[in-house]
Amino acid sequence: MAYEIPVTQARAELAELINRVVYGGERVVVTRHGKPLVALVSAADLERLEGLARAAEESTVSTVTSVGSVTPAPSERQRFGIAAEHRGPQAT
Repeated sequence: MAYEIPVTQARAELAELINRVVYGGERVVVTRHGKPLVALVSAADLERLEGLARAAEESTVSTVTSVGSVTPAPSERQRFGIAAEHRGPQAT
């Protein structure tokens, strides 16, 4: 669980908060009017988060690519009145 602190107090205690994150392994959430504004996390946590984001993005791209390669059967074109279809960049 993260330690929450108002932004006004965080300004005064920044050095201590950094030490809590780096040496204590804590995560600090800075709030404004009781709502989360920013978070202080270790560089290692940031790397993990960025790695997860890259993996999720790559997974999404590969899923969309595989879905985009599906073409409707001729009977579906007639049944649903599909008048045009997307052809990849190779088809000119």
